[in-house]
Amino acid sequence: MTFVELLARLGGMGRFQVTYVAALAIPLLMLASHNLLQNFTAGVPEHHCRPQPTANDSAGDVPLLVSIPSDGHHRPQRCRRYVEPQWHLLEVNGTVNGTANGAATEPCRDGWTYHDGVFAHTIVTEWDLVCESKRLRQVAQSIYMAGILLGSGLFGVLSDKYGRRALLTWCYLQLGATGAGTAAAPTFVVYCLCRFLTGLAMAGVSLNSASLCMEWIPTEARAVVGTVNGYCYTLGQFVLAAVAFGLPHWRRLQLVVSLPFFLFFLYSWLFVESARWQVISGRPDLALKGLRKVARVNRRKEEGDKLSEEALRALVQREPPPPGGALATLVRTPGMRTVSCGVSFVWFSTSFAYYGLAMDLQGFGVDIYLSQLVFGAVDIPAKLASVLAISCVGRRVAQGGSLALAGICILANIVVPMELQPLRMAFAVIGKGSLAASFNCAYIFTGELFPTVIRQTGMGLGGTMARVGGMVAPLVRMAADVTPVLPLVIYGAAPIISAIATCFLPETRNAPLPETVRDVERRAGHLKEEEEVTVPLSTTKTKDGA
Repeated sequence: MTFVELLARLGGMGRFQVTYVAALAIPLLMLASHNLLQNFTAGVPEHHCRPQPTANDSAGDVPLLVSIPSDGHHRPQRCRRYVEPQWHLLEVNGTVNGTANGAATEPCRDGWTYHDGVFAHTIVTEWDLVCESKRLRQVAQSIYMAGILLGSGLFGVLSDKYGRRALLTWCYLQLGATGAGTAAAPTFVVYCLCRFLTGLAMAGVSLNSASLCMEWIPTEARAVVGTVNGYCYTLGQFVLAAVAFGLPHWRRLQLVVSLPFFLFFLYSWLFVESARWQVISGRPDLALKGLRKVARVNRRKEEGDKLSEEALRALVQREPPPPGGALATLVRTPGMRTVSCGVSFVWFSTSFAYYGLAMDLQGFGVDIYLSQLVFGAVDIPAKLASVLAISCVGRRVAQGGSLALAGICILANIVVPMELQPLRMAFAVIGKGSLAASFNCAYIFTGELFPTVIRQTGMGLGGTMARVGGMVAPLVRMAADVTPVLPLVIYGAAPIISAIATCFLPETRNAPLPETVRDVERRAGHLKEEEEVTVPLSTTKTKDGA
C-alpha cells in the first residue's frame, strides 16, 4: 500500500482536505498584496523644488514661474530651481518658453513640494526619494526581492529538516510582525530592513503552503487544488487595488495588509503536520496521531484505528542521510540532475519573461491602467486552461506548451509595427497569460517531480531561480540601447529554450508522489525494481556506479 492508497482509505478529498486547503489558500490572497505593494506605497506624485523665500515674501508668495524653470512640456522642472527669482518672466514678452534662457539654476536645496493626489502620502514623499535619490525607490523593491530569493533556499532546506507546519507557523508570525514594523519604520533604512525580512517570510509561506497541500491531497485533486491556490493569488491583486483605493496613506495600507497574518499565525497551530514527512523523518508515532485525526474528521475512524506504526514504516523505505545533505542530493544522481536542471530552466524563464512583460506596460502605447486591468484579468482564463491541460494531456505537455506559446508571442512583437498597438497589446496579453499558466503548471509539476525527503529543497530551488529571473529581467531592458529589439529577442528565446528542456522531464500525471531518491531514479529508468539505493553512502556503490 502507498500513501496515495492510504489517503483514499481515509476519505480521499474529504472534509479534512477541503478545510485544510481553504485554510492554506486564504493567506495566499495577501501574498499578492506584499509582492505588488510598492506600486501604491512607493508611488511618485507630481513634484517640484520648494521655492526659496525672498527677503520680503515667504516662499508661498513667490510665483512659481519666477522660481522654477519649465520643462519641454511647460511644466515645472522636478529637480532644478533658479538661484535667483526671475521677475522679468512675469512680463508678457519675458520669454517665449516661460524660461529664463541662461539663468543659473541649482538643485532643490530646501526640499520639494508634492502635489495632492493619488500618491500624496507615500514613502517617496516621506523620505524625498526623488531626483538624486530616486534610485532608492527601486533599491527598496530589489531588497525585498533579495529577501524572497534568500528565503526560497533557506526555508526550503529548513522545512525538510524541521517540518512544514512549524516553519509555516513561524513565517506567518514573521510576516505579520515585519509587515507591521514596516508600517512604523522611522527611517528608510529600517523600512528596507523590514521589507527584506518580510520577503524572507513570504517565500516560506509560499513554499510550505504548496508542499502541505501536495502531501495531504489525493493524486487526482492536485491539479484542481494547485489552480485554486493560483486563483487566490490572482484575486489578491484585486484585493490590493480595493484596499489601496480606500487607504491611500502608505503606512495605513502597509499595516492593513500585514495584520491578517497574525490571525493566520493563530489558526496555523491547528494544522496537522505532513504525515509523509514525519514517516520519512523517522517519526511514525506522530504521523499515526495525525492520520487518525484525519480519519476522524473524514468520518473514517474505523480505518484510522486499523493503522499502526509498523504499517506506516512499511509505506516508505527511509533512506539514510546522503553525504553533503539535501542540496547535494539535488545533483548527485542522474535522475535528480535531470529534474533539478529542468525545474531550474522552467522557473527562471517563466519569471524572467513574466517580469519582462509586466515591467513594460507603458511600452504598449495603451492606457496603463487599462493595461494593468487586462494583464490581471487574463490570469483567470489562462489558469483555467492550464488545469484542463495538465489534467487531460499531462504536466509535461502543458508546461512546455505554455512556455513555447509565451515565447512565440513575445518574439512576434519584433515584427509587428509600432503603429499596430492593438495587435502588439494582444500578443503581449496572450504571452502574459501563457506565463501565468506556466507558473500554475510549475507549482504542481515541481512538487510531483521531487521526492518527499527533499521536496521542500526542490521547491526552494525553483523559487530561487524564479527570483533570480525576476531580478535579471529589468537589467535586460537596458539592452535596448544596443538595438531596440534585443530585449524582446532575449525575453522570447528564454521560454522557448525552457520548453525544449521540459521534454526531458518525466510525466507525472496520475503517478504517485515519489517518496525517496530511489523512486525518482526508478521512474527515470536508472534503477530497476530489485536494485538498491542510488544515493551512495561513503562506503557503498550502487550497480550503476552513481
